[in-house]
Amino acid sequence: MSSTTRTIHATPSQVWDVLADGWLYPVWVVGASRMREVEDTWPATGSKLHHSVGAWPLLIDDNTEVTQSEPGHVLALRGRGWPAGEVDVVIRLRAVGADTEVVIDEDAAAGPGLLIPKPLRALTLGWRNVETLRRLAYIAERRTASAHDIEEIR
Repeated sequence: MSSTTRTIHATPSQVWDVLADGWLYPVWVVGASRMREVEDTWPATGSKLHHSVGAWPLLIDDNTEVTQSEPGHVLALRGRGWPAGEVDVVIRLRAVGADTEVVIDEDAAAGPGLLIPKPLRALTLGWRNVETLRRLAYIAERRTASAHDIEEIR
């Protein structure tokens, strides 16, 4: 399993707002290329995002399903990208003052990814999730700055 942590300069609610907007998924998740559909109940447990992974013209259409949802605290997902396989991802949010500590735990759950030795798998997923959290921070922090700027104008 790979565990990656980053402090984001936004509240857990503001970070959750980004996670809860399924259409933003390919903007912050490394490897997701485009959204095809976001179910109306996203991010409720059992809801799905229908996305594509890879780079054009080698795109794979598949989905990601919510396995646990605690708004503002935990979002657990089962990501699919067959024939590459499936991953389990748990994103945890914890308030740290006015900021949010975000932890992503991820590991292969099914398919060929399980054949990769755990240390190599953890290294690869860790690199990917450093960038994923960087992108998530860019969105959440910029939204926070924009909302703050609007309040100052008023």
